[in-house]
Amino acid sequence: MKRKEKKYKEYLFVDGYNIINSWDNLRELSSLNLEVAREELIETMAEYQHYSDIKIIVVFDAHMVKGNNGKKEKVKGVEVVFTKENETADQYIEKTLDDIGRIKRVRVATSDWMEQQIILGRGGTRISARELEVEIFNQRNLIKKKKNKEKDKTELFIGRLDEEVLRKLNKWGKNSK
Repeated sequence: MKRKEKKYKEYLFVDGYNIINSWDNLRELSSLNLEVAREELIETMAEYQHYSDIKIIVVFDAHMVKGNNGKKEKVKGVEVVFTKENETADQYIEKTLDDIGRIKRVRVATSDWMEQQIILGRGGTRISARELEVEIFNQRNLIKKKKNKEKDKTELFIGRLDEEVLRKLNKWGKNSK
């Protein structure tokens, strides 16, 4: 049975190499190994997609690769696109924006000023690489705070239990393994 595709209220296109070259940690990684930097970006975007409920499409330029027909794949729920020969990430994003930009809420993460202007003219909104990095950082902090709050609640609850109940719970836990 095929899983039903989730409906997203918002789409975020990420200009992969633009972001890699803009974020310090990814730029450093890419100087050692570009593949590892791409994987780290995709991992970060997968985590962000999971918590934000925004559909993320990461687009990498492959337009300089002779005979390249382009490639689309899903990695941890994130759509990853390698453009075809003679097609830049910007061109792919613009073309896709023409199709869905007036119907869906679409943001594009890039620090390319010219691309940002084109995005705005096609019904999308832009977010710079730095703004995206801050947005992800803030969301991670929010999640940490939420987890700590839950942990505190659990510890407070356990602290209210008397010794006899705790002993029985411990014994029950050991027996169920």
